[in-house]
Amino acid sequence: MSFKSLKVWLLSLLAAVTLASCSLENLPFIESAPKPERNILTGEVGSNGKVIAVKFDDTRAAHPQEGVEKADVVIITQVEAGLTRLMGIYSSNYPEQVGPVRSARISDIDILAQFGRVGFMYSGAQSKLRPVIAAANLENLSAERNPPSIYFNDQERTAPYAMMVRIPLLLEKAESVDLVKTVGWTHGELSDLAKPVLRVKVNWPNASYEAIWNEDEQRFLLNFDGAPNLAKSGLQLGSNNLIIQLAEIKPSEYGDKFGGVTPKTNVIGAGRAFLLRDGTITSVNWSRESAISPTEWSLESGEPANFATGQVWLFLTDEEPEISYPVVNESNGK
Repeated sequence: MSFKSLKVWLLSLLAAVTLASCSLENLPFIESAPKPERNILTGEVGSNGKVIAVKFDDTRAAHPQEGVEKADVVIITQVEAGLTRLMGIYSSNYPEQVGPVRSARISDIDILAQFGRVGFMYSGAQSKLRPVIAAANLENLSAERNPPSIYFNDQERTAPYAMMVRIPLLLEKAESVDLVKTVGWTHGELSDLAKPVLRVKVNWPNASYEAIWNEDEQRFLLNFDGAPNLAKSGLQLGSNNLIIQLAEIKPSEYGDKFGGVTPKTNVIGAGRAFLLRDGTITSVNWSRESAISPTEWSLESGEPANFATGQVWLFLTDEEPEISYPVVNESNGK
């Protein structure tokens, strides 16, 4: 066979293979690989299971907490004496045990209402609040209704900062709990309005969180009351998705057994917020028509404020955050 004939033969063979591949792609029995499921809250690959909320103690005596890093969403609220507590929302990953767990508060009801019927795990509630919880769209999965095999004291901790809960055992009882659904935020590209930021401090009367951008880990690392906020696993807590929501906080009709007045955080209405992601901060607005409505997040232009993918931390406070921006060198514009 001459070189010219060989060349023609090879070109014909290549054309035949190409046509065959195109034909195979169009055959009904050849299907492309399905896209992996992504969790609605985080935007990351994961399931969209039953939505569970766990109330965490957030005092220094309760640290290091266990299982917070596995939550899809972490919500920080103010309680008596200006301290804070956490709410961990789980829908894609359910740790074997988490805690320390503490009691419910009046603010929890409106905060959780937008998630649908939530399985609520907490240590207890004052008698005046119990009928309010019973009337809410919540599945009561508290220690008041479950045995020590599910809610137990960690022997390495000191009461009342020692109660832990085994989530998988309670999931078996959570028959009426809803599957997770959208609560108003979208995932997408970073806004052009975002500004580089070094650190942001969020304050309450007797607690503080500081978010510091870490270039190597590509997330904001958290300090709590001036020290690294470490989980029991040793991981420093943090995320590439932090929201500081400015909301009205006023005294409620409830209080603790020591005479402290329970504050209530108003998450219905509208207000300002700050979105931290990708080493930047963006001023945004929030609005929520009713307790069962999702919270909408928008830029000053009115366009949606896109979140990054990953765990979401929501800081509910009525104090303006302290923001540290990079120093600009006027000589070179950097």
